[in-house]
Amino acid sequence: MLRPRWLSRHRINRTDSKSWVRPVVELSRVMKKSLYLETSVVGAYLDNGEPFRRDLTIRWWEHELADYAPYISPLVVRELERTEEPRRAAYLNLIRDVPMFEISEEAAILAEGYISRGIFHRKYMADALHVAIASVNKADLLVTWDFGYIANVHRQSRVQLFNTIAGFFVPMIVTPEFLISAEF
Repeated sequence: MLRPRWLSRHRINRTDSKSWVRPVVELSRVMKKSLYLETSVVGAYLDNGEPFRRDLTIRWWEHELADYAPYISPLVVRELERTEEPRRAAYLNLIRDVPMFEISEEAAILAEGYISRGIFHRKYMADALHVAIASVNKADLLVTWDFGYIANVHRQSRVQLFNTIAGFFVPMIVTPEFLISAEF
């Protein structure tokens, strides 16, 4: 009997005809979803002006972030370096161990495509670049608190259409609020 290729990596209990396949390795423990942390999420960690957003971000960062493979980019670092002390040092300390996606030429071209198609206004090139970096690097999730220009439902649908037509990956754009487990 021929078995599908994916089935060959699993053991089958032949004594119980009703049993199904049991994975040799539990994939959920091995593979974490990748996420790109946009600057507003890091900024919310110390934002006393928005206590709900700050508290939710801190809770997610400290209790849930380890369940993902987080990434930032030089753009995030550059934006955080423009903040004033003492927050600048605290922000940079917060992200010091987070791996980085580079800003590739492909990401820059994709961001320019968003601008030329009117998905983002040129004034918000940094936001377009955040989305492009996440797309080019195939981040499963782009995490942001920027409802106006990134987590905007209308803009998301336009990004999805553009990326699909252009052959780019489409990351799911969410806020940390959507990533809090039901246990909290």
